[in-house]
Amino acid sequence: MRPLVLINLVIAFIATTAPLAHVLEMASKLSLDGPLWLAIQHSLYRGWGDVFGPVEILALLTSLWLLAWSRNHTPLFRTYLIATACYGLMLACFFVFNAPVNDALNGWTAATLPQDWTVYRIRWEAGHALSAILAVIAFVTLLRAHLSIQTAATGNAESTP
Repeated sequence: MRPLVLINLVIAFIATTAPLAHVLEMASKLSLDGPLWLAIQHSLYRGWGDVFGPVEILALLTSLWLLAWSRNHTPLFRTYLIATACYGLMLACFFVFNAPVNDALNGWTAATLPQDWTVYRIRWEAGHALSAILAVIAFVTLLRAHLSIQTAATGNAESTP
């Protein structure tokens, strides 16, 4: 199972990068006017969903697999339960906050930008901020599990003649 634990940890790290990137960009993007913000949404983020969507789903699936594997080991089970819940909530955040905004703004141009475009922007940014928090919680819990497994394996190896 150790290879899956390591694979899950790598996937978890990758799943953390996109939401954190959005959070790091947030202050600058909140200062943009509507047409420039829309241009950035249409160009800069093209294809992100094709890459990071599957990564987040893989993070959920590998965490779920580890959750099932650890069902008889309470501390690890709790850790994997937290990570699995975080990835499930991340996906829910996307469908509640980000997907509706993406669908709406895909049809917008600078000339058709609605008066309330800032409401959409805040909703989009809030969804990514929530996802970033969840991704970091999941990654830290998975890192903790990995370190716990490594420590146990090292301890067992040292006590074995």
